[in-house]
Amino acid sequence: MQSEAVRIVRELQSAGHDAYLAGGCVRDHLRGVEPKDYDIATSASPDEILKRFPRGDTIGAHFGVILVRRGGFSFEIATFREDGVYEDGRHPASVKFSTSEADAKRRDFTINGMFFDPVADRLIDHVGGAADLEAGVIRAIGVPENRFQEDYLRLLRAIRFATILDFTIEPVTWSAVESVSDKISLISPERIREEMDRIWLSESRVRGFDLLVSSGLMGQILPEILELKGCEQPPQWHPEGDVFVHTRLMLSLLPADAGLALVLSVLLHDIGKPATFSYNPEEDRIRFSGHEKTGAEMAELILKRLRYSNAIINAVVSGVAHHMMFKDVKKMRLSKLRRFMAREHFDDELELHRVDCLGSNGILENYDFVREKQHEFESAPLVPPRFINGGDLIARGMSPGPDFGDILTEAQDLQLEGVLTSKEEAMAWLESRITSSRS
Repeated sequence: MQSEAVRIVRELQSAGHDAYLAGGCVRDHLRGVEPKDYDIATSASPDEILKRFPRGDTIGAHFGVILVRRGGFSFEIATFREDGVYEDGRHPASVKFSTSEADAKRRDFTINGMFFDPVADRLIDHVGGAADLEAGVIRAIGVPENRFQEDYLRLLRAIRFATILDFTIEPVTWSAVESVSDKISLISPERIREEMDRIWLSESRVRGFDLLVSSGLMGQILPEILELKGCEQPPQWHPEGDVFVHTRLMLSLLPADAGLALVLSVLLHDIGKPATFSYNPEEDRIRFSGHEKTGAEMAELILKRLRYSNAIINAVVSGVAHHMMFKDVKKMRLSKLRRFMAREHFDDELELHRVDCLGSNGILENYDFVREKQHEFESAPLVPPRFINGGDLIARGMSPGPDFGDILTEAQDLQLEGVLTSKEEAMAWLESRITSSRS
């Protein structure tokens, strides 16, 4: 990918244009990290770019951007530009083609405002990005308020870069984030979700969580999280503190590579507790009756508000709805336990239970029990094909109805519990069952 990007730069330069690698790929290159993509900035106009690359995609030509595909990769080639007035807090109303210095100064943060000439092996840094990169600082280019007012999504980008890179946000830039955090509501839910997801998928997600809260952005995007503050819990089960402290602690206990559905399940697993809080002074006891059901309903609304896919919504809602069932696993009939463990999202739900325990009383007895059962059941499907199906019942003169389903469930329970071990045994049991029901 890099070699193709360098080849494009060389071709533009050979035609008499300035051309450099730009933005994030330069930042990552200087950090010794392989960039995920390569953007190119040039003095060539869109027409001149298309002259060199006639198959380029002109979808971004209004902003001076041409998409070129080479060697199975896509590269954005952008003409150096200055942006006009931003009227919607997201896009400039107009652009004017300009110089590399002007182009650098329209960008968001200094670490993203550098260019690199791979042919001459030369850094072009008009904004002090190299020094900030070395110091581990996120600094808006120019006047921070102006940069954020141009595009309020940059508020979340500041948090995301500070999280992923483990950088600090310099004071003036941070003050600007705090002062206009309420403007994030002007950005589409889809764009907000994309930035938030990158924070949640970072191994430093707790740092991102803290920055979102202290900046005021969490209150705009996920105000339900702030309602967890001050929601006290039974100290015998939750010595760590209130629901907010518990949730944050769970985030810190997740593995670095935790998937998005699991992270969101942790964030939202107790979201229903404030709404279901009750205290009985006679018992001196706090309860959250039905908080998992309320939480599942709230989680679904929250995720729909942020335009998550049905797959993510279903996985998270299942995790929230079922997270209290683990306290009963030792009491479950074997058939119920096997069905419980065979559900689609069970692995994430088990991990949610693990960090839920570690983030509270530290008791892992039920987690260890389930892990033992997983090992015990690993040689065969948790829910194997049924020995008896509806066709077997119809062949013996039964008609579909309430008894029909009851018999099939009873037969499967006995199969899952090892009482019926073959089709033959199951058919003999069925004959006996039908005979006894008719007598």
